[in-house]
Amino acid sequence: MVSERAKLHTALTFLQFCHAGNHIFLRIALNTGVSKLVFPVYRNITAFILLAPLAYFTEKKDRPPITSYCLLQFFLLGLVGITMKEGFYLVGLDNTSPTFASAMQNSVPALTFLMAVILRYESLRLNRINGIAKVLGVVASVGGFQWEKLELGWHISLWSLFELFGTIAAFLEKDPKAWQLNSIDEAYSILYSGVVISGVAAAIQIWTISKGGPVLASIYLPLQTLLVALIASIAFGEEFFLGGIVGAILIITGLYLVVWGRSQETKSDEPENRMEEKIDNSYLIQPLISVHNS
Repeated sequence: MVSERAKLHTALTFLQFCHAGNHIFLRIALNTGVSKLVFPVYRNITAFILLAPLAYFTEKKDRPPITSYCLLQFFLLGLVGITMKEGFYLVGLDNTSPTFASAMQNSVPALTFLMAVILRYESLRLNRINGIAKVLGVVASVGGFQWEKLELGWHISLWSLFELFGTIAAFLEKDPKAWQLNSIDEAYSILYSGVVISGVAAAIQIWTISKGGPVLASIYLPLQTLLVALIASIAFGEEFFLGGIVGAILIITGLYLVVWGRSQETKSDEPENRMEEKIDNSYLIQPLISVHNS
């Protein structure tokens, strides 16, 4: 029988394969001239058609009541996590390459860890070796990301970002022809992004985060960069850069320092938790009224 931990790591690995394919499909779609606003709309409509019936029939008894606070969270998550994320990504991918776009995501694990520490979701003890390993891992990860950025170059122009915000604010593509699918490649890219990424991969990601936490889920991103680099070198003839290789090594080293630090912290906390449990149980077994022999 497969253990829960093995299922978790298998799912995280499969997730990176899905996203690696998405980088390639999106690059092909952008080469055909697809609109950066129309594509996310079609992608999310496809995902909604897929997920809505499944969510209704499989989880209608388990879903929590929809309150105004939940609706606000859904709106912010949709605005930031879907609309702005996909918009920024498409603008960046249109001005760079699939390898560079995936390499930029390698800063996510370090940022996730820092946010988790600030929000007290992740502990950090600098007086222990595991705490020092976490800090060194974050520094190495960020350093590797900067090395990759300097080697490959920063191609996202400020005007492209202004154009993106203008597109989001307008919330409507002015050119009606942009809503037409001009090639089979656009249709395949929309189906892949909608079904695999916004549908299947999103469900897997939610499950992996609930089981392993956001930090563990983010450490697999360097695998995505490696897969994209291999596929892009075959499909688009992209070259490998020395800075990219060195940066990837630093990132992977940093990420696994963080993982090692977390595992050591978990091991060191287990005796403390058992001791606290014994102390609590000793209080529970004591009688409420003490009897003294006269």
